[in-house]
Amino acid sequence: MITAKSLPSLLACLLAIFTSSTVWAFDHTHAGLNEVLKTYVNSEGMVNYGALKVNRYALDGYLEKTGAISETAFKGWTRDQRLAFLINVYNAETLQLIIDNYPVKSIKKIGSLFGQPWDVESVTLFGKKTTLNHIEHKILRPKYKEPRVHFVIICAAMGCPPLRNEAFVPENLDEQLDARGRVFLGQKNKNKVDGKILYLSPIFDWFTEDFTENGSLQDFVTPFFASDIKGRKFKIKYTSYDWSLNKQ
Repeated sequence: MITAKSLPSLLACLLAIFTSSTVWAFDHTHAGLNEVLKTYVNSEGMVNYGALKVNRYALDGYLEKTGAISETAFKGWTRDQRLAFLINVYNAETLQLIIDNYPVKSIKKIGSLFGQPWDVESVTLFGKKTTLNHIEHKILRPKYKEPRVHFVIICAAMGCPPLRNEAFVPENLDEQLDARGRVFLGQKNKNKVDGKILYLSPIFDWFTEDFTENGSLQDFVTPFFASDIKGRKFKIKYTSYDWSLNKQ
C-alpha cells in the first residue's frame, strides 16, 4: 500500500529508473541522422536542401529525440558518446536551420538585422532552447578541448569542411575525426602549398588557439596535409572563405 510517507521514496525510485532507461535507450548509432545524410548529402558534402525541406520528417524526428535527452542522462555517457552526440546535433540543427529558411543563398542571410544565424535560438538541447554558438563555444570548445571538431561541425557553406554523409559514432570517433581532417586539408582550394607559403583555411586563423595548445599551427596540420610538409618551414597565409550555400 502506498502511503504519503512512502511516496517520496517511490518517486525517487521511479526517477532513477527513468534516468537510467534514458541513458540506455538512446541510439548511439544515430541511425535517424544517418538516414537523412545518406539520402540528401552526396560524397562531396553537398546537400539537396530543396528535397530535404519537402521530406523533413526524419530530420525533425531525430532532433525531437536528441532534444529530449536530459543533461543528467547525457552526463552518464562516455566522453566519445557525448562528443559524437554534440557534433551530430550541431550538424543536424544546422540543416534544420537552413531548411526552415530555404530558399536562402547563404546561412549568413539568416538571423535578425544585427544578429547572426549562430545566435538564433533554434537549437533544442537538454529540453531547452539554445543556439549553435552555445554548443560550439560554451560546450564543445572549452569542455572537450578537441580541435578536430573544426573539421566536422558544419556551417552549410562552401568554405567550411564538407559535411560527412554519415553520422559520427562513438566507437569510431577518433578515426572519423582524423579522416575528416585529411579530407579537409586535402581540399586545395582551401589548403595548399605554394613554394614557401602554406595557405590554410581561415578556420585555422579564427581558432588558432585551439590548434596550437601543444605546438605550432604547422605542427598540427602536418599529419593531415596531402603534401609532405614535415620539416619544411613555411610562411602561413589564409585563403578566402566562401559563404555561399553548399547546395546540390
